[in-house]
Amino acid sequence: MARLPRLTLADMPHHVIQRGNNRQVIFVDRADHERLLALLADAATRFGVALHAYVLMDNHFHLLATPSTTTGLPQFMQSVGRSYVRYFNDRHGRSGTLWEGRYRSTLIQTDRYLLTCMAYIDLNPVRAGLVADARDFPWSSYGHYAGLRHDKLLTPHPLYWELGNTPFAREAAYTELVRAGVRQADQGALTEATLRGWAAGDANFLASLQKSTERRVAKTKAGRPPSAPRS
Repeated sequence: MARLPRLTLADMPHHVIQRGNNRQVIFVDRADHERLLALLADAATRFGVALHAYVLMDNHFHLLATPSTTTGLPQFMQSVGRSYVRYFNDRHGRSGTLWEGRYRSTLIQTDRYLLTCMAYIDLNPVRAGLVADARDFPWSSYGHYAGLRHDKLLTPHPLYWELGNTPFAREAAYTELVRAGVRQADQGALTEATLRGWAAGDANFLASLQKSTERRVAKTKAGRPPSAPRS
């Protein structure tokens, strides 16, 4: 079965996952993490992509980003992917592919999933058992939103600004959001949608979204469509 074209629309948030080939390590040390972050910052500016959240795990990374054009996100990911592979192979004396095929992505319903997706991303190191608290992991967006550091790479989404009227209020609200965790159902929905390329949202969102693209946005039921009733 031919794979579906990527679902990418302008001015809407997308959750992205890029994995190492055969789940191999893609970050060996601090220099590797810092290089990828620098590449993300450069490509975000060049291709008009607002990066809202990220986490760099040992063998994969997650992004939450809004492109300003339909081509912005693919160009952004292609530029970052190719540049990082050249850097990584040269620095570590290796050759060949680094990535597990093309990146996976999903378009998400903003009011339903954006803040949830941010927490989902920032909680990755906790779920993986790398740290007990999201604040203890240096390679994610959590520190910025919790008020622990300033990250010029990030562009806060308007929904984050709505968490409070002051920086302290927003930071406290986001810290509590992450502390409360992500529901298993939401975690599963975001993961499946991203890996399979379907949009993540409720029925009304999916129906509205389908009107803006010829590409199917959600999985259809198996089997033949029902026949039209005879007159």
